[in-house]
Amino acid sequence: AYALEFVDELDEGDEVFEHEGVKVIIDKKSLVYLDGTELDYVKQRLNEGFEFNNPNAKGECGCGESFNV
Repeated sequence: AYALEFVDELDEGDEVFEHEGVKVIIDKKSLVYLDGTELDYVKQRLNEGFEFNNPNAKGECGCGESFNV
């Protein structure tokens, strides 16, 4: 499952990606599963939130949060 949380300090091996002033930090263990993933913020009618487009995902659950590779 995808999990977003705030961090105060980087751990060894963390990768930092920055776009338009927004930083996303990915731990070393997760990086291989998220390689090539696009993160977008989507607003659709009354719903809004982050959407992940992961080319490595072979299957997803109905809500799109859990996946397998």
